[in-house]
Amino acid sequence: MTTAHGHSRGSIVLLGMLTKMPVAGVAWQVLHYLEGFRRLGFDAWYVEDHGRTPSMFVSVEGDDGCAGAASFLASLLERFGFGDRWAFHALHADGSWYGISEVRARRLYRDAALIINLHGGTLPLPEHAATGRLVFLETDPVQIQIEIHNGVQAAFDFLKPHSSFFTFAENYGWPDCRLPVIESFGFRPTRQPVVLDYWPPGANGIEAPFTTVGNWRQPWRKIRFCGEVYHWSKHYEFLKLLELPSRTGQAFELALSGSSFEAEDRRLLEDKGWRVRDALEFSSDPDGYRAYITTSYGEFTVAKDQNVRLRTGWFSDRSATYLAAGRPVITQETGFSRSLPVGEGLLEFATLDEAVAAVERVRSDYQRHRRAARELAEEYFSHEVVLGSLLRELGLARPVRTRREAGR
Repeated sequence: MTTAHGHSRGSIVLLGMLTKMPVAGVAWQVLHYLEGFRRLGFDAWYVEDHGRTPSMFVSVEGDDGCAGAASFLASLLERFGFGDRWAFHALHADGSWYGISEVRARRLYRDAALIINLHGGTLPLPEHAATGRLVFLETDPVQIQIEIHNGVQAAFDFLKPHSSFFTFAENYGWPDCRLPVIESFGFRPTRQPVVLDYWPPGANGIEAPFTTVGNWRQPWRKIRFCGEVYHWSKHYEFLKLLELPSRTGQAFELALSGSSFEAEDRRLLEDKGWRVRDALEFSSDPDGYRAYITTSYGEFTVAKDQNVRLRTGWFSDRSATYLAAGRPVITQETGFSRSLPVGEGLLEFATLDEAVAAVERVRSDYQRHRRAARELAEEYFSHEVVLGSLLRELGLARPVRTRREAGR
């Protein structure tokens, strides 16, 4: 592919794990990177080379999970113009390649301007790291930093083959962030890019509820740090806000993975005025997922305890798409307000009272907050801004500055 200036910038390989989590939210995250890099003039390729069994594509004994995973990738990526630019490597099975061939994949690795280990979800192989252009891009901070701090050798071994390190923990390194700074691996902040025309602002949504999409209970991935336990599951944070519907008179809906909540969880939420919906009704389809977001009043959500108490500055990629669609976002403060403007379109809270006040503020001038949400997405989350900055830091392109930065 050539740029507007008539020269090729080369290829970027995105190592992902869509077939481990074949849901629309993860698909959109991947698609924003692929399309964003393409629009910046690169040949973007998607490869799964992680060795995980695609168990989501095995319903009964004898199902060919590899074929199911490959079919899923082919269908999804064809829809967005990447039908000939993907590969699935069945490392967990017989080592077969689907999509492009093994020869083509290894040539891609050899020649790529960058190989990006998205989520840090792929165990680096020698062919990934051989050129010194393997980039670790962490979307869920905390665990790897704590492991390195605690001297876990496997964590050192995992990170070492990478040449650069990026994290969604945008508050990392600031005095109020309790996440330990790892000098041997220079993590730099980044955030989710959004291709804005994928999320055109729709109808005003005035009669719709605040919504969010996610899980209720996730009892795994707890960590212990400095004598305290930090949780991964978001239900601990939502439980602090059960009175929000009765305090505001506003409608709230949680679209939850059916496997993450039980009947008693639903009863508790509904008794307190929350609507509960099975997210699988729409989250297997990118269009259905997008429609759910773009027809919502806005997003009301919480963050993981790990990000809240450690003040990592993490911000949700899903919330970024609500903003792009002109939907105001009210979300729990993690320290992100150091990097993102808050008060209009995006509002933070730490307590129930602050959440109530944020809801009332949005309701008092909904159209103003809708406009501010979209403007914030344009200035802080567009693929030109986010990926332009990332590429600049990697020595590949000039960054696109925000209007605020340009005016300094």
